[in-house]
Amino acid sequence: MSASGRVVVALDVGGTGMKCALVRPDGVVVHTERHPTDAARGPAAVVDTILDVAEGLAATARADGHTPVAIGIAVPGVVDEARGVAVWSANVGFRDVPLRDLAVARLGLPTALGHDVRVGGLAEARLGAGRGADHVLFVAIGTGIAAAHVVDGVAGVGAHGAAGEIGHIMVRPDGPRCGCGRPGCLEAVASAAAIGRRYAELADHGRAGAASSTPAAEQTSGAAVTAAVVAERAAAGEPLAARVWQEAVDALADGLATGQALFDVSTIVLGGGLAQAGDGLLGPLRTALHERMTFHREPRLVAAALGDEAGCLGAALLALDAAGVRDTDAARVPDHQEER
Repeated sequence: MSASGRVVVALDVGGTGMKCALVRPDGVVVHTERHPTDAARGPAAVVDTILDVAEGLAATARADGHTPVAIGIAVPGVVDEARGVAVWSANVGFRDVPLRDLAVARLGLPTALGHDVRVGGLAEARLGAGRGADHVLFVAIGTGIAAAHVVDGVAGVGAHGAAGEIGHIMVRPDGPRCGCGRPGCLEAVASAAAIGRRYAELADHGRAGAASSTPAAEQTSGAAVTAAVVAERAAAGEPLAARVWQEAVDALADGLATGQALFDVSTIVLGGGLAQAGDGLLGPLRTALHERMTFHREPRLVAAALGDEAGCLGAALLALDAAGVRDTDAARVPDHQEER
């Protein structure tokens, strides 16, 4: 059978929704779907939904003349990829769920289970912005901050399935307390959630001095503020927003400099919601990272290219690897998708 007839069933499971696809061994997506996760129903119901959706995708593949050869599932939290177990996930409620074995039992196909950020990094390294680089650090900056270190197309997992927690590097010892319980973690200072929270706090309590009396700050009092709003106001020259944005950039540069000292990568790919700020983030961050380089080689710093498809594509790549099916000539996905 030709490679074009084979597909992988891929699911990227989040707390709110699932992004699903049928992906060929060369990385081309031939079908996509989205489904609600409805995590509030409980972990058992979420597992049933995952298996139902995977079964439906396999049926769709066969109806369209494709042969499903493997299943790839990406989930958040702590994942034991070797055992195929979702160890823990606050977003989905998983506790020691043997998701790989459950999928194999239901569909009879080889299945790989991966961490959502690690598989996203895998996709960006092999198909996206890191393509062509042997050593890539993918950093996802959203509500939290996490990373994946990809060497020669393989994402490091760690001894306990917890590699890549760059968001919990301490960058500000006297900084705000992180959700993990320790003060000053990168995630507590420079995640999208932290940026919005910092801006709102300064605006509400007047800790920014004269800047807190600007019209934009006054309009923010008592209201939720997103990192995107802070980025827009910083670009427009508002002093309070510019201060908060620069604080976040400096903290990110400290975290990335530590990552570079540890991993010595050639390319750092920034993904997640905060990366959508584009040059408003990448420009000052490149400058700040350059200032922190001594004897270390400065990495290329680029924005992610695959958007919210990265997790699904990475889950497919993980499954293809596990099944021993891999097309080394895979094209960059956004430029080579089939009509669907």
